[in-house]
Amino acid sequence: MYHLNLDIPGFVRHHWQKKPLFIKAAFANFQDPLAPDELAGLATEESVSSRLVIQRKGQWRSESGPVTDFERLGESGWQLLVQAVNHLEPAASELAACFRFLPDWRFDDLMASFAAPGGGVGPHIDNYDVFIIQGQGLRRWQVGDKGDHKPREGSGALALVEDFEPLLDVEMGPGDLLYIPPGYPHCGQTLTPSLSYSVGFRAPSQQELLCQLADQLQETGTGQKRFISDSEPEQASLISGDHQQGLADLMIQLMAAPSTLRPMLGTLLSQSRFELDPLPPEEPLDLPGLTAALEQGKELMRIGGLKVLQLEGDQPGSLYLDGHHWQLNTEALALPLRERTRLDLGSLTPLLADRADSTSLLEFINLGYWYLE
Repeated sequence: MYHLNLDIPGFVRHHWQKKPLFIKAAFANFQDPLAPDELAGLATEESVSSRLVIQRKGQWRSESGPVTDFERLGESGWQLLVQAVNHLEPAASELAACFRFLPDWRFDDLMASFAAPGGGVGPHIDNYDVFIIQGQGLRRWQVGDKGDHKPREGSGALALVEDFEPLLDVEMGPGDLLYIPPGYPHCGQTLTPSLSYSVGFRAPSQQELLCQLADQLQETGTGQKRFISDSEPEQASLISGDHQQGLADLMIQLMAAPSTLRPMLGTLLSQSRFELDPLPPEEPLDLPGLTAALEQGKELMRIGGLKVLQLEGDQPGSLYLDGHHWQLNTEALALPLRERTRLDLGSLTPLLADRADSTSLLEFINLGYWYLE
């Protein structure tokens, strides 16, 4: 349905996490994956992360969803943003899949937004990479250079910055694409009623990594080794440089051990930041039922937002999904589960012959991670 017109090797070499890029008509004949009314309907749901940003006289304020009253907003100066639409709309998930030339573990979500003329979230700086795709309507985008940008007074939780000198100043129409790396200030202004889509990629912070490590050590009862030394400082009140380095080395040794590092990373990086929307069957599926459905031409679809990952160096057949580790008997099952979002009978035949792996696949389906289409 969607094809991204992008020189991928050139983009990764010259722009990824380095400098912004605008591509006119990156998606030819672009069709929005959902309509404004559908987006508004999602924003009314308690389980969906949404917000409004309202701009009046050069001041912006944010309201958290669910959003139930749109009439009060008028015809200008506001923007509705709905997170993780790829979890909820298969067409949005297909659009996000165009960016799988980047690692799945970095992918955050596809956010969809509708903006009335004059609407926008104000000038701001993100700490993650974002691809902005313009749907229906027209928006003007300005992107500035990295630097010391002062916080905008009175912006509160929006954390806006003062106006900046633009490096890029473009008018975006349907199918246009803008890439913005972390640290570059940017600001969008809506010219006509518009839909747009932000595909975000982020890496975990040091804090997130260490918190995940601490959780894992508590759960497994590991990390019990203590510091020992062969010399002590003369002053009882002093923590010597050697002791400081020895304690740091104790942590480094723990984190660098594959038996600690790999499960910590697999657990953390396979989790979605936003709640998944599993689709379990009405009645638990068994192997004859699955085989019959596949023989009739049905296919298994992965739910939107589910990450299925492998760590290099792990055993063949090892995979992490939704924060859990699974060890399958055969790589023949693990590989298509990781690499493909749609599976037919031909790609599943090897695992259906293996009792343990077919049992694992049925468990994935009955948990709602894959569903028959």
